[in-house]
Amino acid sequence: MFFDGMIGDERPVSWVLQFWPVLAVSFACALAATALCKKIALKFGIVDKPDNLVKTHKEPVAYLGGIGILVGLTVGILAGMYIVQTMQTEDEQSAMPFKWLLGILAGAGVSCFVGVVDDIFDISPAKKMLGQVLAAVILLLAGIRPALHYFTDFVNVDMSPGVETVLGIPVVVFFVLGATNSLNLLDGLDGLCGGVTAIIALGMLILATHLGTWEYSSVGDPVRVIVCLAIVGGVFGFLPFNRHPAKIFMGDAGSVLLGFVAAALMIMFAEKVPRWWFASVVLMGFPILDTAAALVRRLINHKPLFVSDRGHSYDQMIDREIPLKKTVSICYLLSGMYAFIGLGLAISPLQTRYVAAIYILVAVVSAFVVWKKGFLKMEGLRGAVHKEE
Repeated sequence: MFFDGMIGDERPVSWVLQFWPVLAVSFACALAATALCKKIALKFGIVDKPDNLVKTHKEPVAYLGGIGILVGLTVGILAGMYIVQTMQTEDEQSAMPFKWLLGILAGAGVSCFVGVVDDIFDISPAKKMLGQVLAAVILLLAGIRPALHYFTDFVNVDMSPGVETVLGIPVVVFFVLGATNSLNLLDGLDGLCGGVTAIIALGMLILATHLGTWEYSSVGDPVRVIVCLAIVGGVFGFLPFNRHPAKIFMGDAGSVLLGFVAAALMIMFAEKVPRWWFASVVLMGFPILDTAAALVRRLINHKPLFVSDRGHSYDQMIDREIPLKKTVSICYLLSGMYAFIGLGLAISPLQTRYVAAIYILVAVVSAFVVWKKGFLKMEGLRGAVHKEE
């Protein structure tokens, strides 16, 4: 029932399949680049050293994995731009989505650079946030912003283009800051952040395929498909080196990059009606839940909001004697659950108002489970719940 309208009638599935080289080249380039980054990091001593507090791995592990992901993303998007160019007729050149794609590439480059600087020099949270805001500004300059007037149209109130543009600025900045920091906080176990991001991106690819086959947007449709394929390929090229025991970490260079791309995709799903925007946010449900729980936990326990601790959901699973690999698998399943809920309801025939109401119910139930299971408690030096005697 929910997935009956998955494939639209306006474009054949082959329209999406023609972009498959994006996935292939991004995977191959990320795989090769990550292997090279590992060698460079070890040669120059760019490693993450254990501290027996937050960083509990046994030996120093190479950083710079995020650069490998960026290489895959970049080559994949460039390949997608070439495919789009060959698709367009001379009369359609003005509709080519190069501006959006180049904007995403530029913002991704800035995000990765800020992360690399933090990995090497450990810069302050304020400086990292400034770099993330700059990446958000690049999205705005590229014309990637939400269509907010659909919310006021719902209550029969007109919103002028100027007001919509002004209101869109803080919305884009909020999404970029929120997504980048959510995935940054999730980067705590081998394979966790990359795997969860891959699940989210695959869910967004399904959503992009749905919209593409219904010919939802001449510009947004190819951009969403290309970016999803490129980031999936980039992450899959990195993950073989990041599986436990990890040979290389993505570092902030990778987690901030992935968060920026996730934010860009969510904003692009807000190109028209809110339905697809809501769905993309639910697809990010697990990182959002973990981040919200972390902020609330620190707040109610009177702890600094921007100081790392070992109280995240995955940390508390480890402290409750759940093995690392099983903990990562549980997180994958939770991420997949939110992806299934988001996609199933978005593509269902239910009206948007009812879909939004169910999403809110899912959020309330999720918050209740976090509270009931004790994930808001903070005990011990590491700030996590320890097993009761």
